[in-house]
Amino acid sequence: MTEKRSMDAAGALALTGFAALLGFNQVVIKIANGGFGPVFQAGLRSLIALAVILIWVWLRRSRLRPEGGMPAGVHGWGIVVGLLFTGEFICLFWALDVSSVSRVTIIFNSMPVWLALAAHLWLPGERLSGLRVVGLVLAMGGVVLAVLDRDASGASVLGDVLALISTLCWAGLAFCVRATPLSRVPAVTQLVYQLAVSAVLLLALSPLFGPLLRAPEPIHIAGVLFQAIAIASLGYLLWFWLFTIYKAGSVASFSFLSPVLAVLMGWLILGERLSYEVWLALALVAAGVFLINRPDKRTTIG
Repeated sequence: MTEKRSMDAAGALALTGFAALLGFNQVVIKIANGGFGPVFQAGLRSLIALAVILIWVWLRRSRLRPEGGMPAGVHGWGIVVGLLFTGEFICLFWALDVSSVSRVTIIFNSMPVWLALAAHLWLPGERLSGLRVVGLVLAMGGVVLAVLDRDASGASVLGDVLALISTLCWAGLAFCVRATPLSRVPAVTQLVYQLAVSAVLLLALSPLFGPLLRAPEPIHIAGVLFQAIAIASLGYLLWFWLFTIYKAGSVASFSFLSPVLAVLMGWLILGERLSYEVWLALALVAAGVFLINRPDKRTTIG
């Protein structure tokens, strides 16, 4: 096995670019909700992204099965992560429909907190270090501060709850990928499970969440295509590919950029008003996520 290398300028540039795309994606979802029902939009995204992934697999002659065959029970876990993926995006797209990008982003990007806690409890060798505990405290402090700022622009109790459920689904999905037979199948196969299950369920459930169309215009259609191609298919493939080249901790540490850039873009593009509490909450979450993902060899807790 080739040893993964430390982060270099090319990798840092690629990861910064991907973090910017993820940040911009929150704004795009908010804009595209103006033309499509949020759950219907999420279903279209999954369906188009699935088609892109399958075309990519066919052109590259990639294998969806590992060399030794599919591990026992993997299809059941594939359905589980598909259900979690579905729940994640029902709640995220709905939250962005009723709340501001900044609030949803801060809560949604607390995912590493919940994943780190789950890993500490149930994954051998993933005990929390002192540095990561500091990161957890900072990130959770930022989330609490954001939730308590009820005077903020776009404040919505429903949006806060939906964003929290969304990030818990995301953390559950990430945990399943690491702790179940899914960890032994290619990353592209994991993505196919998520997109296939969510495309069916999101499109089937979308009529329950109001009108499917809200007078869509070219900008709304472009928004859905951007999400499907630049994020949910080719973007995630780039992310997985970078994990095969660079050390996992180095790649993951760039995730702190996404909430920062998303909030800034919500301010610049959508004109969202940002109070000092939002800036402070954002700084706490970003610092916490960075510390949680930063490689640390100090004594573990527990």
